[in-house]
Amino acid sequence: MLRLFLLMLALAAAPATGRSSDLPEGFVRLHSLAPTIRHEMRYAGSHNFVGRPIAGYDAPDCVLTRPAAEALAAAARELAPEGLGLKVYDCYRPARAVAAFVAWAKDLSDETMKPEFYPRVPKSELFARGYIAEKSGHSRGSTVDLALVRLEQAPAKPWRPGDPLADCALPAGQRYADATLDFGTGYDCFDVKAHHGAAGIAAEVTANRETLKALMQRHGFRPYAEEWWHYTLANEPFPDTYFDFPVTAAP
Repeated sequence: MLRLFLLMLALAAAPATGRSSDLPEGFVRLHSLAPTIRHEMRYAGSHNFVGRPIAGYDAPDCVLTRPAAEALAAAARELAPEGLGLKVYDCYRPARAVAAFVAWAKDLSDETMKPEFYPRVPKSELFARGYIAEKSGHSRGSTVDLALVRLEQAPAKPWRPGDPLADCALPAGQRYADATLDFGTGYDCFDVKAHHGAAGIAAEVTANRETLKALMQRHGFRPYAEEWWHYTLANEPFPDTYFDFPVTAAP
């Protein structure tokens, strides 16, 4: 009986693993390891380049491989003394969601969200320009889309269907206000201004991008040249596996 009692005490004192029983082995929910990181999961709602919730996103949650989540948690801890934090837009992406993006991109008649997300890019060129692909590193579970926020800043006012669409490459204050530091464009902006090293970017924007880039690289992530928000863990645990389990609410 004493041995059983001691075992129960040890289990009660053990730290939470972060993994939910409904997730595959090796995956965790980010909020379980880094509760201060803000979430604005665009593909679980309608404020994205498609204009509707995307297949596979049944809840606005961020799921990642454990190494990626632990690295992000460490990055958030580093930022906190400076009054800064992180906000994630997308994390693990089911393969069915990628297929939905591909199908949407091939339907040239559907340009509902063009005024905000790709006002200067013909939809027929989204594949050629690298904005849409048949496969996504997000489906391997160690890629994240994110930005820097000030911890004291209030969250963004939720976007609702029917709200005006503003060109994502307009200056801050004229485009959608997503309550982050100024990165020169909105999230998922299919525009050359979203590229690392883009010409005509203000000094403050360049500094913010470099701050995010340096932070992520210190914690083991590599950037994607065409998107200032997109980072992949260099030593990802599933480099050749594309998962398709849905993102669901925590049980």
